[in-house]
Amino acid sequence: MTPDAEGFEHLAAEAIDALPDPFAAAARAVIIQVVDWPSDEMLEALDIDHPLDLTGLYEGIPLTEKSSLDQPLTPDMIWLFREPILAEWRDRGDIDLADLVRHVLVHELAHHFGWSDDDIALVDRWWE
Repeated sequence: MTPDAEGFEHLAAEAIDALPDPFAAAARAVIIQVVDWPSDEMLEALDIDHPLDLTGLYEGIPLTEKSSLDQPLTPDMIWLFREPILAEWRDRGDIDLADLVRHVLVHELAHHFGWSDDDIALVDRWWE
């Protein structure tokens, strides 16, 4: 059975709980928002043509760029896009859905920690 948004939130919470302590504490400060699809505005801002091409998105100021003097206008947030994740899971057919949700979440958390896509690629060969 395919999990609904609440089921995805549960998978994300389990993934955060499994992180090493320093990362888990910082990850718990980020709001996780699960929706079926990215908005048109998100896709346009990222120059993405098809909504299935975006499984997750970090919105916020990376920890490496924050200052104690800054007053955030919005909380740091990670969006998990349920339908694109489910489509990738079905297409792959060889991985557990919880593993894929964890991977997408950890990738977005890496942006929160201040890692670039190139930095992430050095330690995470998932997409190869």
